[in-house]
Amino acid sequence: MTAKKDEVISYASPHTIKKFELIEMYIKSWAQKLMLTPQCNGLIYIDCMCNSGLYHDRDGKLVYGSPVRVAKALQDVANTYRDKAVQIYFNDLSKPRIDTLRKLLPESGGNFTIVTTNEDAKELLKTIGPQLNGTGHMHYFLLYDPYDANIHWDVLLPFFRNWGEVMLNHAVLDSIRAVSSVKKQSTKEKYEQTYLEDFEDLAPYGSDKTAYEKRINEIIDQMRGNRRYYVASFPFYNSNNSLQYDLLHCTSNLAGFKLYKQCAWSVFGGKSSTKNVNTNYVQMELDFSNPGAGETIVPTDETCYTIRDIAKYLQNIFNGKQNVPLDELWKSLELHPVFPSEGFRNEITKELKRLYNDNVHFSQDPLTGQKFKSVSFSAQQG
Repeated sequence: MTAKKDEVISYASPHTIKKFELIEMYIKSWAQKLMLTPQCNGLIYIDCMCNSGLYHDRDGKLVYGSPVRVAKALQDVANTYRDKAVQIYFNDLSKPRIDTLRKLLPESGGNFTIVTTNEDAKELLKTIGPQLNGTGHMHYFLLYDPYDANIHWDVLLPFFRNWGEVMLNHAVLDSIRAVSSVKKQSTKEKYEQTYLEDFEDLAPYGSDKTAYEKRINEIIDQMRGNRRYYVASFPFYNSNNSLQYDLLHCTSNLAGFKLYKQCAWSVFGGKSSTKNVNTNYVQMELDFSNPGAGETIVPTDETCYTIRDIAKYLQNIFNGKQNVPLDELWKSLELHPVFPSEGFRNEITKELKRLYNDNVHFSQDPLTGQKFKSVSFSAQQG
């Protein structure tokens, strides 16, 4: 989605609506988990590029954006946990958009506060960032969602160095399209600012999306300092299967990392992106390495993993190992940058049995005869 400069209610494509759904689902679960933590005194949610909160879809119907969805979800949280504060900051450079958003938001009151501002996102974050050291046990969440590849890392630094999370939209399509042909010096400086490299060093990236994605991850790794950090990144494709952007979730909290992966796979319908997978035709390969040689297998699409790919990954890790506790199976997925360790366990075990029927054996609980306790993997070549 790219909003026109003076447009108040813009068009939200299907993949953009999926982004709204992902943010909403994550925030609902995230807030509940944190409020149950004794060390957490409350939540601070910041969306510094929020737009108007109102869009129309491809059928012309009005749909709410993430600001309205999140505000309503966090109001419910504030009403449930009245001894803890919920503060929300919504900002957009366009005054008409902010004026429209204000009419859609719930009212502040008690332990629930919404602040709306109309200024440059950099200026807002310059004000809020230095305050983080004095917020005590308030947990913050920053959504940084520019329309193009325009990231100001200097104002983001305090948010990477304090207790909280950053969700960052890397508009990689902008870079893929423009870097190899850009002429204006001001535009070159924008990309230098986003990737923290001289344009002469950036230009060879051309249309290589992997190079841009790798560079963003390198910058985040530098930003975190000495803190242990987890980054999950999920790509968003339009209806023509063209990559639009990556939505990255950055946190020092393993529980938040695991939750974001689970939410993304849920919103995407059991896969790792909004890419449309053509189920009518898939290029097949012949597998001659296993018993039953000559059976067809489906190659992995790294731009859109499925449950099948998780099963293949686990088979490769535990190939030949016997009586692997199920907890160890799920533990092996916790640090994976894409695969969820929670929320899809039944689907994963079913796929393991379907793909490797004679080579994967689940033991049963002797008391119930039903619940799987461990799994054994026969050795396979290749």
